[in-house]
Amino acid sequence: MTEVLDRAPVSVRWQTVCDYDDLPPEDGVCALVHGEQVAIFRTHDGRLYALSNRDPFSGAYVLARGIVGSRGGVPTVASPMYKQVFDLTTGRCLDDPAVRVPAYRVRVSGTRVEVARA
Repeated sequence: MTEVLDRAPVSVRWQTVCDYDDLPPEDGVCALVHGEQVAIFRTHDGRLYALSNRDPFSGAYVLARGIVGSRGGVPTVASPMYKQVFDLTTGRCLDDPAVRVPAYRVRVSGTRVEVARA
């Protein structure tokens, strides 16, 4: 007998974290989203990104304090600890492609910034 697995999509849970205008351009802030520390970034062009706040190289929760920039047209954040650079869209480390941090969906609803966790 073959077991049938439920393949229904997992519902997305959005959590409001702040007002869009509270996010300074080219900077990051940290918020607790469904019990996890998430770093939310607003780039100079107004786009929003969200990654885990945990730096996988040091284990410290500091990515929100990193330096926002770009490398080859890719929006990035450099960890304030050992300066590894992470792609804000995927969480992949550009200095060590075998390492990545979780990336989260982020949106603006009205004036509020919301982060999702599936």
